[in-house]
Amino acid sequence: MKDYIKILQENNLLKVIDTPCSTELEIAHLSYLEVKKPDSKALLFTNPVDKNDKKYEMPVLTNLFGSQRALELIMGAKPDEIASRIEKLLKPKKPENFSQKLEFLSQLIRLKSVLPKRLKSRGECQQVVKSKINLYELPILRTWEGDAAPFITMGQVYTKSLDGKAHNVGMYRLQVHGPDELGMHWQIHKDGAHFFHQYAKAGKQMPVSVAIGGDPLYIWCAQAPLPKDVFELLLYGFIRGKNARLVKSITNDIYIPNDADVVIEGFVDTTQSRIEGPFGDHTGFYTPAEPFAVMKVSKITQKKNPIFYATVVGKPPLEDKYFGGATERIFLPLLKTSVPDLIDYKMPENGVFHNLILAKFAAAYPAHAQQIAHAFWGVGQMSFVKHAIFVGSDAPALDDYSAFCEYVLSRISPASLLITSGICDQLDHASPNACFGGKLGVDASVDKSTPAPMLLSDDELLIKFQKISPEILALRQIFTQTKNPITIIKTLKTAPLKELFKRLLAFKEHFKILVFMDSDARLENHYMNVWRVTNNIDALRDIFINGEQIGIDATAKNALDGYHRQWPQMTNCTRSVIDGLIKKGLLDSNSEFFEKFEIFG
Repeated sequence: MKDYIKILQENNLLKVIDTPCSTELEIAHLSYLEVKKPDSKALLFTNPVDKNDKKYEMPVLTNLFGSQRALELIMGAKPDEIASRIEKLLKPKKPENFSQKLEFLSQLIRLKSVLPKRLKSRGECQQVVKSKINLYELPILRTWEGDAAPFITMGQVYTKSLDGKAHNVGMYRLQVHGPDELGMHWQIHKDGAHFFHQYAKAGKQMPVSVAIGGDPLYIWCAQAPLPKDVFELLLYGFIRGKNARLVKSITNDIYIPNDADVVIEGFVDTTQSRIEGPFGDHTGFYTPAEPFAVMKVSKITQKKNPIFYATVVGKPPLEDKYFGGATERIFLPLLKTSVPDLIDYKMPENGVFHNLILAKFAAAYPAHAQQIAHAFWGVGQMSFVKHAIFVGSDAPALDDYSAFCEYVLSRISPASLLITSGICDQLDHASPNACFGGKLGVDASVDKSTPAPMLLSDDELLIKFQKISPEILALRQIFTQTKNPITIIKTLKTAPLKELFKRLLAFKEHFKILVFMDSDARLENHYMNVWRVTNNIDALRDIFINGEQIGIDATAKNALDGYHRQWPQMTNCTRSVIDGLIKKGLLDSNSEFFEKFEIFG
């Protein structure tokens, strides 16, 4: 880790903070705001303290992947270059000249570095073996005021199958339940959970080791969406061009990286669970308190001078923007093997990745987009995607969002929508059922548009709408140059909005798409409104169609909507903590910046 800190420092991508900062919200809030800046840097806190101002032994590093340049320096290449290497392996060409033969040979030699190497000696990560197990001695962050406890947020969780043939490293949040207990939030679809059920069925304890720090590429590999039972450190070896060097844990038989900064070893009793959460997660909402497995810590080891690494999740944009961007690029060639007509795809970070995907493909026949939609929803972690928009090869670049939206809104109609159901990410809160719910596919590869509405000004349309319902507080029309302008409506909901939508059809000649938002939404903040809509809707319940008009209910749901789960709170910063950071001179008071990213809700 220290080598990469030096690289960031040499490239002006590191900010060292010597002022004492608390692991109780302060470090997390400062990191949360830093990564939203266009020139964001990694933060190294040299004097972390606990809530009682007691200093920790090791510094804390955050936002290591907090910019595109930092990501490329860590990976040693641009993601597209790595993707190109993968594509050459998947579609090898017969070498036709000497230089091509040399290139092919170099690719084969590089593959020798893929398999992890197990060392017989103790590792750097075991230079110090703690005589006493006490997780509270580690500078583990509490990110949000509503979090149940401190959470390890960048732990590499190493597990193996019951028969020892399959190995996995995943990234799961880990709640500190006590000095020697960690909550294992491995979601139902993850490999860690699959292994857990094998041990539970056999009535055996499950060995687990958690590594923190080391080569940052381990961290990225831990979240890579590889096929089931493919060890993520194979990808490490492929990208780095050298074998991952592993050593055996002291108290269990799990192998972990030799150069990790901290290792927490232990066992999971598969007969027990404990309430874990709530936790402010990467969706920008708190996930509820639910029972999860518990790891009993058997040993803590570390380097002589370790660095504790943590990340902060919540409302976008955050560090996961760059994580997800690399994943998107690197896995494009692999996705094309399942969807050969795919040209490109994009997962906007304000769509929280699984909630929204944009895809460009070579459209060749009727219903081609629907075929690709179902292919997406059947491929690994891509099956979690809730909303997908498909365009043909003539569409604008997928990351030119303004031009892309204009293109789509000029071509679609209700006939372009495919509404179905399937599995969802376990963190999704909008669906009425945990882990499955509505999905939306939009086929903009074919022009199915109908004539544009007769537009009124915002003020004129608001007057008409308020005659129908005084609970409509404000509205704003966007993309009015298209055949399907969007009208964003701020409302106080006292009844199902499907009924209000039907009543507003009295003025259907003046609109095409209505999006209903809660009263705290900012109509002009399109970036955050995409985040709200993609988080808050279940396509089966919240999309209303009548003729040429479409209604979308992006408000918080309750029993009025047939929603009987607990609707979560947003991850909002604590004002007193922000004020304290400003007073320390670590943060500028910038109300425009705070409003732009809805820091306080």
